[in-house]
Formats: sequence, structure tokens, C-alpha cells
Amino acid sequence: MKKNNLKIIYTIFVFIALAAFDNIIIGLFPPLFQNISKDLHVNIAKMGTVSAANILVTALSSLYWGYLSGKIKRKKLIIIGTFIWVVSVFLTAMSKSYLQLLIYQIITGVGLGCIASIGFSVLTDSIPYRMRGMILSLWGMTQGLGGIGGSLMASLIATRTSWRFPFEIVGIIGFFLIVLYLFVEEPSRGKSDPELQGIMNNGQAYNYMIEAKHIKVILLKGSNLLLFLQAFFMNITTGSLIWLPTLYIYKIAQQGYGTNTAIIASGYLYAIFQLGGMTSVYFGHLGDRLHKKTYKGRAYLTALFVFITMPLYILMFIVPMTDLSLPKDNNAILILVSLLKQIFVNPWILLLFILSFFASAAQSANTPNWLALITDVNLPEHRGTAFSVANLSNSLGKTLGNVGVGVILGIISVHSKEPYSYIITLSILQIFLVPSAFCYLRMAKHNVSDINKVKGTLKQRAKIH
Repeated sequence: MKKNNLKIIYTIFVFIALAAFDNIIIGLFPPLFQNISKDLHVNIAKMGTVSAANILVTALSSLYWGYLSGKIKRKKLIIIGTFIWVVSVFLTAMSKSYLQLLIYQIITGVGLGCIASIGFSVLTDSIPYRMRGMILSLWGMTQGLGGIGGSLMASLIATRTSWRFPFEIVGIIGFFLIVLYLFVEEPSRGKSDPELQGIMNNGQAYNYMIEAKHIKVILLKGSNLLLFLQAFFMNITTGSLIWLPTLYIYKIAQQGYGTNTAIIASGYLYAIFQLGGMTSVYFGHLGDRLHKKTYKGRAYLTALFVFITMPLYILMFIVPMTDLSLPKDNNAILILVSLLKQIFVNPWILLLFILSFFASAAQSANTPNWLALITDVNLPEHRGTAFSVANLSNSLGKTLGNVGVGVILGIISVHSKEPYSYIITLSILQIFLVPSAFCYLRMAKHNVSDINKVKGTLKQRAKIH
């Protein structure tokens, strides 16, 4: 294998691994809401505010990081950003009050904003064009796995130690990542675009940089506008799903189990019920194939599966965990073995698993094709900024979904008790998948003109060189 290919593979590996960490940190919180609120003597509803603040600040800071990525060496920026979130995660573990927790998580968001925008920018310049959807699916899938890993880490470690220890572990791993960055070779901007291969092979550089006046063009581009809107609506729904472990805890407690058993089991269930997300790679590959036939292909494919996601999740919320059988000694291994056995012997758990697999699989079609589209419709120097704006829409949606659970839950709880109040609340928030799918249908025609325009511009610039 050529040395250059090894460098590309190493860069892709490091940034795909990096993508998991912002979601590990987000995933740590939901299973620990009860423990943290009890330790810091605050209402559990305030934990949702901390999570929402982290998500929102991550998005807002990514706007500036994304703009800088079009002007400054991205490798230096990514090291600085990682150092910020690593230190603040350690400080989170030392929080003695709710205010400290909130401040440290806001600082964490500043660092994570760098990862979101610059990581995407570097990765898109490293990926061969023909494999863009498939590799980006790995980037997106790793984020999902990060959320699952964070939830599992919280559920398993915190029940044996304290809620602080999982944050300390993530901080230690973060320092290790900084070392890995030192050996990453930053790819040339536009390296993956076929229109620029000629000048790249001749040793020339693509020297176009983003300017402040370009921001208006990025914001008003037809495909971008619809991608921003789609991300907003989609993430109102997905943002609400971080409350799934809490729903599972109440459902398990309803079967007569204690809090610790419910917390451990809910972490496992959250992971098991997201296994359908592994199909993201296939949907990324399918998107690549359709893209070769028509530039409308990705949008139509994703619209279909986003819409299918809604009824599958609603049915999953409704199905009860009747006759659930778990050991009551809080042994994490025995609880996992029991849950896996339940899939085969308990028809209710089997039905839940089937529904969750297809729901998370349908949802997974969104990420790789959305990422590929926002790459395809923007010039290389604009991608970091375009993704940052989209990430803001993404995070505003997640924040609204997160906070929306608390607001709707407060209203529903007057008339219904747990877990039914959670079932109704989460089901209501699935409705935002409808406008999300509609955005894809509307953007299909814009994709054709915007992609052709990007390719035409790159070909013209290549000739000038």
C-alpha cells in the first residue's frame, strides 16, 4: 500500500474516532440525570437545561471555528479545540454546584464546536469522491455509536463508582487524541474533488479562501437553505430521543425493579435498540450509487426513509416491557445476558427489538446522505462554514427537542403518570419528521443546479492554474 494511502487512511481513522467524542459526552448525561441532580441538590428538569446549553454552545461556536477553517491551518485549530473540551470535561467531573456544572459544560461546548466543523472540513478533503457517502456514513455512524458508548459508560461505571468517574475517563482519552493529531497530515483543500485532481497531481495548491462576503451566498443557496431547515426539523425529533433511557428506566421500574437495576438495563437497551444504525454504511453506499445516476437520488432516497422512521418509533414507544425478567443483584454482566435472552424468549422484547432495529435503520439513512449533499453543493473553502451553519440548525433543533420534552412532559404529566407521560411526549415530537422529509423532496431540483455550478466553478479554476 502506498505511503500516501496510509496517511489518508490514518487521517480518516483519527477524525472518525474524534467524531464519537462529542456524542459520548452528550450520551453520558441522560442516564446520570438522576444521580447528578441528587448529588448537586437540584431538580432533575435542570439537567435538560445543561444538556441543551452544551448542544447550543457547540453549534454557535462551530460557526466561528468553521469560518476560521477556511483561513487558518486546520490541524492547529483542532488541537486547540480538543484541549479546551478535554480540560473542561475534567472540570465537569469536579463540579460542586449546578452553576459550576453549567459553566464547565458551556466551555466544553466551545471546544466541541471545533470538532464538529473542522473535523468535517478535513474529512471531506481526505475522502475519495466516489466513496464520499459511504465514508461519511462511518463518520455519522461513529457519532451514533459515541452516544451509545457514553450511555453505556454512564450506566455501568456510575452505578459502581460515582457520576464523576465517566467524565474523567473521557478526559483521559481526549488527551490521547491530541497525541494522535500530531501525526495527522492535513490534506490540501479540495483534494477529494475530481475536477481538481489535475492541479493536485502537478503539485499545485487550491488557494481559494473564504471571504466575509461569501457568507451571504452560502446562506441563500437553495440547497443549503433546505439542508439547514431539514436539519432543524429532524433534530427536534432526534434531540428528544436522548430521553429514551429515562423512558426505559420507568418502564423497567414499572415491572418491579430497583433504580440501579433499571439504570444498568436502560443503558444496555439504549445500545441494543440502536443497532439498526449500523446500516448507515449501506445507505451511504446506496446514496453514492443513486448519485451517479441522478443528483436528485440522495434527496429522494433519504426523504422516503425519514418519513418511515416516524411510525416505527411511535410503535416502539407504545409497546410495553411485559414479563421482563432480570436479576436483581445489579450484576451488569448477568443483566446483559438476561436482556439478550429476553429477545429470544419474550415476544414483547422481541417486538421492541424488531421495531427499534428498523426505526434506527431508517433514521440512519439521513446522516451519510445529508453530509454528502452539503459537501457536494458547496465549494471546498465554503464547506466548513456551510456545515457550521447547518450544525447550528441541527443543534437548535436538538435543543428545542430536548427542552420540548420538558415542556410537553410538564403538561402531559398533569393527566398521565410515568411511563405513559413519556410515551405520549416522545410520540408527539415525532411529527417533525414530516417537514424534515418534505425538505428533501423540495431540495432535489436545487441539488442538480447547485452541484453542477460547483463542478463548473472548480473546472474553470483548474484551467486557470
